[in-house]
Amino acid sequence: MSTSMKECLQLQLLEMEMLFSMFPNQGEVKLEDVNVLTNIKRYLEGTREALPPKIEFVITLQIEEPKVKIDLQVTMPHSYPYAALQLFGRSSELDRQQQLLLNKGLTSYIGTFDPGELCVCAAIQWLQDNSASYFLNRKLVFEPSTQAKPVKNTFLRMWIYSHHIYQQDLRKKILDVGKRLDVTGFCMTGKPGIICVEGFKEHCEEFWHTIRYPNWKHISCKHAESVETEGNGEDLRLFHSFEELLLEAHGDYGLRNDYHMNLGQFLEFLKKHKSEHVFQILFGIESKSSDA
Repeated sequence: MSTSMKECLQLQLLEMEMLFSMFPNQGEVKLEDVNVLTNIKRYLEGTREALPPKIEFVITLQIEEPKVKIDLQVTMPHSYPYAALQLFGRSSELDRQQQLLLNKGLTSYIGTFDPGELCVCAAIQWLQDNSASYFLNRKLVFEPSTQAKPVKNTFLRMWIYSHHIYQQDLRKKILDVGKRLDVTGFCMTGKPGIICVEGFKEHCEEFWHTIRYPNWKHISCKHAESVETEGNGEDLRLFHSFEELLLEAHGDYGLRNDYHMNLGQFLEFLKKHKSEHVFQILFGIESKSSDA
C-alpha cells in the first residue's frame, strides 16, 4: 500500500466521521455499501489485501427556506482528496434546467479547492447557503433576456460494459431510467451486456449512479467522450432514443443464460452509428473493415 493511498483513505474515514456527527439521525447518510468503511479500516490495518470499494453515499439535506430537501450523491475516488470528488445534487422540487444550474454552481465552487483539501462538508454548506435561490427563482430562468449569455454545457457519451445483462427487472430498470432522463443510447442484453448513454453530463452521471445502485458490482464505464456545447446537444447525438438492443445469440452452451451475443452484428450496429472505434475499447479486438 503506498503512503499516499493510505493517507487518502485515512482522510476519507476522518471526513466520514465528521459527516456522521453532523447527520446523526438514521437515514440521513445512506452508504451504497454498508461494509465499505469497515473494509477500508481492515485494509489500512493490513488484514485485507484487496483494495476496498470506493466510498459512495447519499446525504439528505433539509433546506429551511423554502422547505425542501436535496439529496447529495457523493463518490470518493480512492485518491480523493487529491483527486476530484464526484458530486450530484437533486431534488424533486427542481426542474431539470434548475437542477443543471445548481450542479454547475456546486461543481464550480468545489473546483476552487486545492488538491488535498476535504470538501464534502464545504459542499453541504454551499448547498445550504446557496440552493434557495434555485428553488425560488426557477420560473425566471425561462424568461427571455437580451443580456443573458449562452450557458455552456458538457455533452457526454458513456460506454458501459457488464459481464452480462439477463434479468428482466434489471432490463426494465435500465430502460425506465433511460427514458425518464433526457438521455439517448441503447442497452444490449445478453453476454456481454453493453450500455451506451449520451446526453448532458449531469443526466448521464445520474443514469450511471442510478442503475448501479445498490449492488451491481460487475459493471464498469470503459470509455467516455465529452464535448462542450452552447446548444441543446441534439446535433451531437448518435442515437434518437434510448432502446433495448437485441441481437442473435452466438453458440449454444446448453445453459439457458450462458450464451454470447453475436459481436459481428454488434460491430455492424456500431458502424451504422459512427462508433466503430469503440469496439476495440470494449473488447480489445481490432475491428476488421469489410472494405479491406
